[in-house]
Amino acid sequence: MKVLPKSKVVLSRSNFQAVATSRQYTYPIDTLQKKGGKDTGPSPVEYFLSGIASCVAITLRMYADKMKWDLGEITVEVSEKTELTTKGIQKKLLETISFEKKPTEQQLALLKEVSNKCPVAQMVKTETIIIKTI
Repeated sequence: MKVLPKSKVVLSRSNFQAVATSRQYTYPIDTLQKKGGKDTGPSPVEYFLSGIASCVAITLRMYADKMKWDLGEITVEVSEKTELTTKGIQKKLLETISFEKKPTEQQLALLKEVSNKCPVAQMVKTETIIIKTI
């Protein structure tokens, strides 16, 4: 039976410090001091960006392994960019992918296509319904 991913977050009484639990792992969440936190861990946005970056890297590794391509280390950096447009504020995610071992041009084209299949990025690109219970 497939285990669906889930995460639980408990926000402490100390400003924005929280502890998240996913399976047997716990990890801190906080905000920067200048935003009222204590900077004891990455912010929710930083975890979100890391989620996309790691998913893209894993997706690429799985494909490269299937194709028997040795790419060495795969580095994915994702950052947020906010722009004021005529339609209002627009958020963009900037993704930079690099490989320790240089792929051929043909491999690069395929890897770029495959990188778009990351399940986490797909959640952002398509409508994902959030059902809340309070």
